[in-house]
Amino acid sequence: MAEGQPGPYDDVARRWLALVERRQQHFIELCDTGRWRHYYTHDEFLVEMRKLLRVRDRWAAIAGLPVADALADDDSLGVEEIFGFPHRVEPLEDVLPTPWQNGLNGA
Repeated sequence: MAEGQPGPYDDVARRWLALVERRQQHFIELCDTGRWRHYYTHDEFLVEMRKLLRVRDRWAAIAGLPVADALADDDSLGVEEIFGFPHRVEPLEDVLPTPWQNGLNGA
């Protein structure tokens, strides 16, 4: 309906889109150089890249530009997988059992 007419916030949306695209270029550079391994695990990097692509598509839609990726319609990932903290690891209690758990209490 009003897609052809510029909105009052199109300039702001395009600036946010430019910022997201700069971040996307940074991620591509990390991927090309292999430096992503210093900051992310493989799964973390994929989750961050997917988040980045979704945000890019959202800002492109707000700015009235064509959406470049089909990830915007992909809801196969849950909110926890997208916005969660995959670097958080719960400690395993059975990795190093205490002596009194194994009956090695010296008796």
